[in-house]
Amino acid sequence: MHLNGSSGDVSGGAAADAPRRPRLTPPIADARRAVREALAAAAGLPAPDPHDDHGPARPAPLAPGALVLVGLSGGADSLALAAATAFEAPRRGYRAGAIVVDHGLQAESAEVAEAAAAQARGLGLDPVLIDRVEVGSGTRGPEGEARAARHAAFDRARRATEAERVLLAHTLDDQAETVLLGLARGSGPSSLQGMRPDTGALLRPFLGLRRSTTRAFCADSGLTPWDDPHNVDPSYARVRVRTRLLPALEDELGPGVAEALARTAEQLREDDEALDGLALEWAQELVSQTDEGAVALDVRGLAADPAALRQRIIRLVVSAEFGVSLSRAHTLAVAELITGWHGQGPLSLPGVRVVRQNGLLTFHPDS
Repeated sequence: MHLNGSSGDVSGGAAADAPRRPRLTPPIADARRAVREALAAAAGLPAPDPHDDHGPARPAPLAPGALVLVGLSGGADSLALAAATAFEAPRRGYRAGAIVVDHGLQAESAEVAEAAAAQARGLGLDPVLIDRVEVGSGTRGPEGEARAARHAAFDRARRATEAERVLLAHTLDDQAETVLLGLARGSGPSSLQGMRPDTGALLRPFLGLRRSTTRAFCADSGLTPWDDPHNVDPSYARVRVRTRLLPALEDELGPGVAEALARTAEQLREDDEALDGLALEWAQELVSQTDEGAVALDVRGLAADPAALRQRIIRLVVSAEFGVSLSRAHTLAVAELITGWHGQGPLSLPGVRVVRQNGLLTFHPDS
């Protein structure tokens, strides 16, 4: 990784002159408003309770004067986000820079990364970092491995600069694609929630904007985006969803499918947060500690709960106490000790051993 915040010549010298301020068009106004509202929402979050170490982690509020970094590829979405952030962040009292990730997947990737960094500097973003990563060939597939490498680069950039958020340019179209891919994989409600607007590390201001808006933003601003050839390569599942499945759904069902999928994701996130709150409250009523120091849940109380709440409590307790994320299959196996009890012995899962005894479901570290 290297830091290059200089303001020298970009792209042959023509961009060294101060850029002419673009006329305020609806796409520019929409993108700036989205960034402005996302920064305000992040700043307005309640501070986490330092004494509450239970339940899902909550994002911390964006501090006054904080540094934010734009994840910039040079494509239309991220370029529009970089320009909108360069305009809005200083007006809200924040500093704004950029992180460019060079995946090394194409022969000219280094030049593309340098060009994106030059655009960022031309927009006034500082610092501008470039991180060349190695994309593995593991079980997550090329898209998953590239995503993992990219997110690791974002983490390094935040640590190196002490930035509080990395802003990502996922749009409403990306959200709709994510929901459809999750549906096809049978990944359950967590996947169908799509991408969260704010994770505490990643902030996504454009989830309410269409991809057409970001392209119009670049055209209206005189910015030239880079078109990633991977975005039209049908060997990638997301590209097939984007170029074939979503257009086919709109042809057959009428316009508005992408917006409906994004609304569904938002509603599921609201439901998930509500259920998490209920699960946490009820888990605190049911949980105890045995004489041996094991965590225990009252079987009778769990049996009386609806299945969705019961299984959520199990996942919550195991995650909070052991740092283990149970799969659905593992969660159902634990639930079977409650609703399908016929004298089974201990259940060994990754990182945890579960035993039913004397009306309690006890959880022990599995060494």
